Amino acid sequence: MTTQGARGIGLGLAALGRPGYLNLGHGDDFGSGATVDDLRGRTHALLDTAWAAGVRYVDAARSYGLAERFLGEWLAAHPGRRDQLTVGSKWGYTYTAGWRVDADVHEVKDHSLATFRRQWRETLDALGGPPDVYLVHSLTSDSPALDDAGLLAALGELAAGGVAVGFSASGPDQGAVIDRALALTADGAAPFRAIQATWNPLEPSAGPALASAHDAGWLVVVKEAVANGRLTERGDVPAFRAAAHAAGTTPDALALAVALRQPFTDVALSGAATESQLTSNLAARDLDAPPEPDVAEDPKAYWATRSALTWT
Repeated sequence: MTTQGARGIGLGLAALGRPGYLNLGHGDDFGSGATVDDLRGRTHALLDTAWAAGVRYVDAARSYGLAERFLGEWLAAHPGRRDQLTVGSKWGYTYTAGWRVDADVHEVKDHSLATFRRQWRETLDALGGPPDVYLVHSLTSDSPALDDAGLLAALGELAAGGVAVGFSASGPDQGAVIDRALALTADGAAPFRAIQATWNPLEPSAGPALASAHDAGWLVVVKEAVANGRLTERGDVPAFRAAAHAAGTTPDALALAVALRQPFTDVALSGAATESQLTSNLAARDLDAPPEPDVAEDPKAYWATRSALTWT
């Protein structure tokens, strides 16, 4: 497993493995009627571009439609690349949209031991082998996972086999969840050594907890660095957009550059859905001293805004 390359930028497949997602303008990127073959071709093309640019971390999840399957097919077509990549995936949500953008429910959360065992088998089948990193998807304070001794023991068995076990965090209390998981791990009650959390200039509240995770030797992956499109040219934060333009760059590149500069960040994910978005995101590597405009929002307000985003 390596987390080197591309100054820590990874490619996340959340917006590529299914026709609907909640990034601003996502529907304009895809148009209407994206078929499985359409998205397979697009995913493989972006993986090729990312590989050529030096990206060596790829992130998927069971709930990202067919993202794991698309990634597994790409890996099978390029067998020499697997050992140079770090592949992360997540379990705990089941995709339920049936390839529809207008579905009432796009994914269903279940952090039970039974779901872990089922989805681990599904991940192995889709990827053609084990991921390097396997995360509980969206571990929030209301999840039973941290109190489930049977689940933690099963995750410990997976960790003993060499997989970096951890979780992704979401919501205004993600810092508190990370702190609790760190304490459990320090006490030997949990096997975690990887965390994926939302951190961006609008929502930096998890920073202290992520710093603690980094100090404990965990792999730290930053997701939603462009705030689901809010920190892009399409976004609703004019002060950030102006700061990016004044620095001679784009808002998305600036947001990713700021995330990469945080001392706790090992990998910051690009959630690009098009070649042009990926190219723009990768420009973050050229910003050695990006400005850091103070645009932070109250965490509860930030997450309320995110919850109101529409799947397109």
